[in-house]
Amino acid sequence: MTFSWDDSRAAFADAAGRFVRTAALVGDRWDRPGLGEWDVRALVGHTSRALVTVETYLARPAATADVASATEYFRATRAAAAGPAVAARGRDAGAALGSDPAAAVAQIAARVVALIATQDGTELVTTIAGGMRLGDYLPTRTFELAVHTADLATVLGVPPDIPATAAVQALRIVADLAVADGLAGPLLLAATGRPGLPAGFSVL
Repeated sequence: MTFSWDDSRAAFADAAGRFVRTAALVGDRWDRPGLGEWDVRALVGHTSRALVTVETYLARPAATADVASATEYFRATRAAAAGPAVAARGRDAGAALGSDPAAAVAQIAARVVALIATQDGTELVTTIAGGMRLGDYLPTRTFELAVHTADLATVLGVPPDIPATAAVQALRIVADLAVADGLAGPLLLAATGRPGLPAGFSVL
């Protein structure tokens, strides 16, 4: 599955904006439980990495495109995503946001969205899964921003709204992963009001 560069750039910018606005609602709740072993600061820190890694990977050009789509990226990184290093990086990223995490998130988002506006999507970047075109990698970051901003909104007790542009890309990735792994049936049943999904169900 591929997305147009204009659509991906708009979806990423919209998802980043929603993340910034949601982080601004945290107030003094940074130490409250967030997601799993993360507190709110670590959850926000992890989510901010969806922005920072774009910048980091653009500074590390790849020679070839080894991973052809967002779906392939998520399938290739499953083991790493489940490892303890992810939790540690989230805590470290949260700490790095400093004394005003919400302001730091806004600054990072503004910088990275502006950087994306100068690219055309054909750039080859070095990701943890291997070389990818930026146009194929960026939807993975939009997905992370959408999912974890919804996590944050839920923790804060506000509606987990996702911008339509970002929601379209995130849901297409979910659907593609479900189809690739033979999980489309259970997902379709749950999405249409049938009995709930099995405990621990995930397409990731």
